[in-house]
Amino acid sequence: MTSDRSGAEAVLIEGVHDVEDCTRAAAALLQTAVDRGVTLAIAESLTGGQVSSSLVEVPGASRVLVGAVVAYATRIKAQVLGVDAARLERTGPVDREVALQMARGVRRLLGADLGLATTGVAGPGVVDGHPAGTVHVAVVGPWGEGHRELHLTGDRSQVRRATVIDVCELAIGFCAKKGVGHGPDRSSPMINQLQITD
Repeated sequence: MTSDRSGAEAVLIEGVHDVEDCTRAAAALLQTAVDRGVTLAIAESLTGGQVSSSLVEVPGASRVLVGAVVAYATRIKAQVLGVDAARLERTGPVDREVALQMARGVRRLLGADLGLATTGVAGPGVVDGHPAGTVHVAVVGPWGEGHRELHLTGDRSQVRRATVIDVCELAIGFCAKKGVGHGPDRSSPMINQLQITD
């Protein structure tokens, strides 16, 4: 499994990914969100709920996870998340701006500090001229926006798991560079549950 991960700090999970890798990346994101005092909303297409599922595997996720929308069909991206229908018609869902609009839309819809989004081609075939493994992940917050275009290898499950990890990494880097809030009360038992250890 390889990916093009340009520009953002990473959780450094390499190789073929399994469910535990997804949970570790999700736990790292949750800890970062707690530390920065931000809440999360997720818009998922090719991952089909796997990002939010990975987050809720971690005890204490409800402290920062507001909710998620699985916008698998293209029309749901427009009808529920407010993605521009003309753009979807022109580019299809595998597109940088679509990912950013999904993240903006879920952030607005669910009232969270950060919106995260995944869209792309899990495979095995080509979609709208995009080969399997072409993925866009995005994060949007009050201080800016972030995006990555990924070119992943592996089977359908591997592409989806790698996408979960990549969107978590993108959001962690986004928070680390532009974080808000004053940090949590370290005496909180919820923080102890979420503390990430090596």
